[in-house]
Amino acid sequence: MSEEDADGDEPNDRDGDRDLERVVAEVRAQVTPDADERVRLREVADRLMERAERAATERCDGADVLQVGSTARDTWISGDRDIDIFVRFPPELDRESLEEYGLEVGHATLPEGHEEYAEHPYVKGEVEGFDIDVVPCFRLESATEIRSAVDRTPFHTQYLQRRLDDDLADDVRVTKQFLKGIGVYGSDLRTRGFSGYLTELLVVEYGGFRPLLEAAADWHPQVAIDPEGHARARETERRAAGDAASQFDDPLVVIDPTDPERNVAAVCSRENVARFQHYAREILDAPRLECFEPDDHEPLTDSELRDHLERRGTTPVAVRFDAPDLVEDQLYPQLRKSLEGITRGLDDRGFDVFRATAIADDSAVIVAELAVSERPEVERHGGPPVHVRDHAEGFYDAYADDADAYGPFIEGDRYVTEREREFTTAREFLESDRLFDVGLGAHVETALEDGYDVLLDEEITTLLAEFGPELAAYFDPRP
Repeated sequence: MSEEDADGDEPNDRDGDRDLERVVAEVRAQVTPDADERVRLREVADRLMERAERAATERCDGADVLQVGSTARDTWISGDRDIDIFVRFPPELDRESLEEYGLEVGHATLPEGHEEYAEHPYVKGEVEGFDIDVVPCFRLESATEIRSAVDRTPFHTQYLQRRLDDDLADDVRVTKQFLKGIGVYGSDLRTRGFSGYLTELLVVEYGGFRPLLEAAADWHPQVAIDPEGHARARETERRAAGDAASQFDDPLVVIDPTDPERNVAAVCSRENVARFQHYAREILDAPRLECFEPDDHEPLTDSELRDHLERRGTTPVAVRFDAPDLVEDQLYPQLRKSLEGITRGLDDRGFDVFRATAIADDSAVIVAELAVSERPEVERHGGPPVHVRDHAEGFYDAYADDADAYGPFIEGDRYVTEREREFTTAREFLESDRLFDVGLGAHVETALEDGYDVLLDEEITTLLAEFGPELAAYFDPRP
């Protein structure tokens, strides 16, 4: 490289650094709560914590109250309105009493609240615009002693409070907004992305937003991060026992520093880990605010959808039914299982699924684009090599007297027959009882038994009224 080239590169690098610093500074100013917002949250949280503690200690000696989550760790984003109050009960209390006392404390804290259920019931409500959860758990010495998933949460808060300073907390906020902007923030089973706790661990591990981006840009899954060295110690134990198998097989593994048996990133899908990598490279190469702003698609119009169908030359087919009455964390795994089963059923019958998706609102729909929507009346069925005598004779005898089959005949060294195809169109298959043999989610199967519609080709335009934005996203795919 000439001296002129070298001199030309250096200012560009500095310009890129300044551009990223400028963008991050602007985002930080947007997502950092101001003094008034902090005061309002603190007043509400303190008042409710006092109310919860009084109700808890009246019912159980040794109970206490702890604020957890991002508002406790000062990593919350301006505009967020979540206050999580955990009521901790002594470990000798039985589960039934914990649930009973927990609900009583929840209702005493939130008289207008309502009950919801995770691993056990808790009370949720709204106070002065803040969303409040009052959750009972056991007060334990170690997260390895947990009796339910919520028992870990106080340990997460304590661990991070010791490691987050003001600068890292600022970078956590920026990172969360970045993950929201690219659509991968949230550990719910619809999103399958990065939880708040995971985000904080990654920022602490790498030392900030930019170092995290630079590291993620070069990740090669499986990425293993072990803040407290738990996995190394366990691997040594396994090797000593003659078992060197990895404990986890997820693309991103972040060993919970409070519980060595748990991968904090287990819910992250491969797509979302790859998406994070893609946009980490994007923003390092070309810093811009758009990466921090969620891309909400405008609903697709009827004419736009017809244009896509004509341009693509595929045949879309959809199965529409009433969405099962489930919370999203139960619904979406069942939709994905059903999507996999239906697309496999179409592929197995020669209809060649090009791409597919599942969407839900009041209705649910599984949409598949087919490269082939009609098949011949006959299909080939290959048999075993003739020299494999027992199997070959069995195959030959099964079709030799079948008047509806062509053959058997020999191709190469194998028997082949051409037999009547069960379904010649995708619609026939989807409207048949064989749809229920593909491996559907249990509640989806029940919903389909109650009735469903099959939409083919331009009939899917009827989905636009309910799923216009989702179909816009489907026909405008981005990383």
